[in-house]
Amino acid sequence: MALIAFPSRPSPLALAAGAALLGAALAASAQQTVTITGRSSGNAASVAGFGDQPLYRAPFAASVISTAQLADAGISGLGDLTRLDAATTDAYNAPGYWSMLAVRGFTLDPQFNYRRDGLPVNAESVLPLANKRSLELLKGTSGLQAGTSAPGGLVNLQVKRPAGPLRNAMLGWTEDDTRSVAVDLGDATARWGWRVNAEYAHLQPQTDDSRGHRKLLALAVDARPADGTLIEAEAEYSLQTQPSTPGFSLLGNRLPDAKAIDPRINLNDQPWRLPVVMEGRTGSVRLTQSLGKELQFVAHAMRQRLDSDDRIAFPFGCSAENDYTRYCSDGSFDLYDFRSEGERRTTDAVDLSLQGAAAWGGWRHQYTVGLLRTHFEARFNRQAYNWVGIGTIDGLSVVPSDPALTDENTDRDERSTEWRLQDRVVLTSNTSAWLGLRHSALDRRSVRTDGSRPTAYTQSFTTPWLAISHQLSRQGMVYASWGEGVESAVAPNRSRYSNAGQALPALKSRQIELGYKHHGERLDVNVAAFDIRRPEWADLGACDVDASCTRQADGASRHRGVEAEAEWRRGALSLRGSALWLHARREGSAQAGIDGLRPTNVPAYSLKAQAAYNLAAVPGLALLGFVSHEGSRMVLPDNSVQTPGWTRVDLALRYTQRLDANRRIVWRAGIDNVADQRAWKESPYQYDHAYLYPLAPRTVSITAQFTL
Repeated sequence: MALIAFPSRPSPLALAAGAALLGAALAASAQQTVTITGRSSGNAASVAGFGDQPLYRAPFAASVISTAQLADAGISGLGDLTRLDAATTDAYNAPGYWSMLAVRGFTLDPQFNYRRDGLPVNAESVLPLANKRSLELLKGTSGLQAGTSAPGGLVNLQVKRPAGPLRNAMLGWTEDDTRSVAVDLGDATARWGWRVNAEYAHLQPQTDDSRGHRKLLALAVDARPADGTLIEAEAEYSLQTQPSTPGFSLLGNRLPDAKAIDPRINLNDQPWRLPVVMEGRTGSVRLTQSLGKELQFVAHAMRQRLDSDDRIAFPFGCSAENDYTRYCSDGSFDLYDFRSEGERRTTDAVDLSLQGAAAWGGWRHQYTVGLLRTHFEARFNRQAYNWVGIGTIDGLSVVPSDPALTDENTDRDERSTEWRLQDRVVLTSNTSAWLGLRHSALDRRSVRTDGSRPTAYTQSFTTPWLAISHQLSRQGMVYASWGEGVESAVAPNRSRYSNAGQALPALKSRQIELGYKHHGERLDVNVAAFDIRRPEWADLGACDVDASCTRQADGASRHRGVEAEAEWRRGALSLRGSALWLHARREGSAQAGIDGLRPTNVPAYSLKAQAAYNLAAVPGLALLGFVSHEGSRMVLPDNSVQTPGWTRVDLALRYTQRLDANRRIVWRAGIDNVADQRAWKESPYQYDHAYLYPLAPRTVSITAQFTL
């Protein structure tokens, strides 16, 4: 089959019309009615650690997002999950860089809040999705599932496993001229199976000077050498090379008009700019051994190695106005040549667990006892961070480069040992108690790349989690839960700190959650009210001369909110929506003017909705719609500037063409941001600097997925 050649900038209306005509022309061979995504509430979130318990009976908030949902929404990266879940928002999602997400207003830590098949991985890289069968999003304090982590929740990537004969291929095109091809091949028998995923993408988005490419090759094999024994192994190689895109910023005291800013401009546009290169190698082996009717042993080991070259023409601050929190009033900014090449991050993890069921004390127990051992190592070289001139927000200024390695980096080592116990106790036919306990022991060390400023500390803590659930009826359940989470840090090892390099007491966050879940034939509803309190550190003192600054506890961030999700199905129509109302504030701070203020880059509310309508006149053709609305965000910590809320609408067509009983083609065509809405999508306050990222412009995409 010949690959269609597209013009460099085709008309969106022409492409949409062409997709509709394609669906009509193929209608005669279609025989299947399709739905929006399928029901996710019946899935289990394995990252929670309670086995195959379906979500509609679990006393926590979680979502399982399938590959079909990702394909319908045109999602190829973790950062785009914000389109499907109201509790998940952007948190410095720079195009061409690794994804940053916030859940319930707390930014997920890329070192500690991500899992892959349940084991910890580092997300300071592009984590590929082409060989993943689903994404699990656990919301709320995660001390039960992680030794240390930010309190928003966890993201778990589930790897595709052998699943019978598979002969799948995909071709895709996205405006401006991103082209991709992927294959998913495999086979399985009663004793063994294999699966190969491969992908190549030529990346050319509408953002200027952002051309690059992405590769993936992954293999998964299963073996059942004896009854009750399952051995699973897999390996993955990925590479992405692409220039990243810096954010815009305030112009002096003024919030620039998003409608006057071209979102295609890339401020990383210097002739000498180099791509960010992110290369990953991951492999794992898992043994599941049955030890009886209701007991099994699981041994799971994984290694992840990430190699990267982080390079950018980086805009930061305004020396002309002596303000390094924003750009200059006239639209200029200081520009730096930043290069950190040869970065290496390695994560090793081994998990051993016993999972079973038994009757003790007159109650039925479903339990897990486990041990997780993790070693993380980060190795860097000297880096460049050199002022090279003045840039401008029109993206037209040209300055010279300065790649001299003038600054030290910091190498890090961490070892952790985590013991856990989880137990679901069936008290009555309708009531269960859920108990969890995790004890973590940390050993962390760091040193500058020149051998200076070494730090070392050990720390241990225990994080409990308790819940009770009660079935009101066959369809409805209520629950209440309480849990703790932990974050651990040292004071920066710099001369201005009076406690430089000293370990700080662990930050213990806690969450209370009350929820209701309804699971019916046509309607699923989940509602959760939560209250998360997270202690905060602050630098108190003058911080302008040696020993004038102390990093110490300074009140807390308190996030209270209500999160709701619903999915309704009737005949040809399917609707799914989620909403979050969030009251996030600082409490008890010793810093003047901070108490009672909202955190930066966190909307007070967000709404996400998806819909599918199956046309009876054209069997197999579905009209898809996606709506995202987010409220205003604070740009500065003093809440003096905020971005307005925004709404984005995406439309798509999906057509399933049946070739015969086993072969089909699924055609998808979509237009993201149909109205070409201009707005500031997010306002991350990073490195004591306010950044602004615009909504992506209207974008057209077409894919064809073949099952042969």
